[in-house]
Amino acid sequence: MADERVDVVDAEDRVVRQAGRAEVRAQNLLHRTVSILCCNPPGQIYVQRRTRTKDLFPGLYDMFVGGVVGAGESYDEAAVREIGEELGIHGPEPEYLFHYCYEGPETRNHTAAYRVVWDGPIVHQASEVDWGRYCELQEIVDNAEGWEFTPDNAAVFEHYLRHVHRPGR
Repeated sequence: MADERVDVVDAEDRVVRQAGRAEVRAQNLLHRTVSILCCNPPGQIYVQRRTRTKDLFPGLYDMFVGGVVGAGESYDEAAVREIGEELGIHGPEPEYLFHYCYEGPETRNHTAAYRVVWDGPIVHQASEVDWGRYCELQEIVDNAEGWEFTPDNAAVFEHYLRHVHRPGR
């Protein structure tokens, strides 16, 4: 994965060059990612715990499925790929929600956020996901379990709650 090529982008999300994923991580270069909310028909959100072998935020919880957009790959293509790889979901087209730019000490990225509704089986990618289950939105907001969420997607989730989420949707 360290050799995976990634588009490095500027503040306006324009590609300026390509770099290996290891270089992007080491230098905290601005790049593209996707974040997909996986919801079941009643509207619960799938929360998963990342494996301890992940290169970024190992062992933390996430209310999104997602990852780095590969060099030359579109956000839409990456969303379909990531939901298939990480949770074994194939078929539904993720619905685009919004764009968000995250600037943190461990990662800097332009993120395209999506939602997919799924009522089939979940099959974890063993190298990516240790555990997961559907949760009520309020359970995630209240964080009664005391889960430590990835800081980048926690920020994306806050944006979702403030600007996108509509009760009953």
